[in-house]
Amino acid sequence: MKKSNQIVGLPIICISDGSEIGAVKSLVINPDKGSIDFIIIEKEDWQVSVKAIPYKKVVGIGEYAVTVESDNAVIDLNEIPIANQLVNKKIKINGSKVMTRKGELIGEIIEYYLDEDNGQILGASLNVANREVIIASSSVITYGREIIIVKENASNYFLDTPEQLIQDKGIKGDPFQNELAEDYHIKGGTDLFEDLTATSKRQAKQELDFEPDPVKAIKDQQYEILKGKVTTKDLLDLDGNVLISKGTVLGKEEILKAQQLGPSTIVQLSMNVEGE
Repeated sequence: MKKSNQIVGLPIICISDGSEIGAVKSLVINPDKGSIDFIIIEKEDWQVSVKAIPYKKVVGIGEYAVTVESDNAVIDLNEIPIANQLVNKKIKINGSKVMTRKGELIGEIIEYYLDEDNGQILGASLNVANREVIIASSSVITYGREIIIVKENASNYFLDTPEQLIQDKGIKGDPFQNELAEDYHIKGGTDLFEDLTATSKRQAKQELDFEPDPVKAIKDQQYEILKGKVTTKDLLDLDGNVLISKGTVLGKEEILKAQQLGPSTIVQLSMNVEGE
């Protein structure tokens, strides 16, 4: 387990040749998954474009450095639309206000903790009435730009130490942004987008309530909406690889690939299809 401030500023070392690629400038948060998906790199001679490393390409995060296998792990954010969208969301955690879903303001985030092995956010230190407590990610509903929305009874589950977060790993399902359409700058939207947004929101809610059968039903509904549609552009994964090619007639295999990457990928797919 690491604090975010233990990672920012660390040098990034390439294992294959022992060179320093740069330093960690910032961490890119995926609000849908509650995880760190990319590490932004700071380097003086990179002035034109923003470079990053997908978190899953990180070999390790130690006290003195972040390590990757080779400089092939580095990507240009301008060439990866999904990654660029996450950066443009500008989701931050430190300094964010914490509010319950019914509008009760309960505190402000001081620092957050993540599993250095997979980038999953485990929880955060929270200042509540001049007292520091720990809130687990299992209490979080939405990671917003300035406000984090938590469950109504979150205060009943405050922890005393960060170490207790490790016991809470794996409890939380993927949260889903309530304002997803706004984040993607979509005005009006199509019936297809609205249907998929609704089903993705229900999917996230069911995951939080631990009801696997309804989740399957929702995924089946997404399949029924998308099957037979034709993609109008390439859909890329988080590493910039083509997940589904332009002109593909969507079937079970293609839709399953998109579902495995989370609700935001399903929504993006729905924005770039047309009837067969």
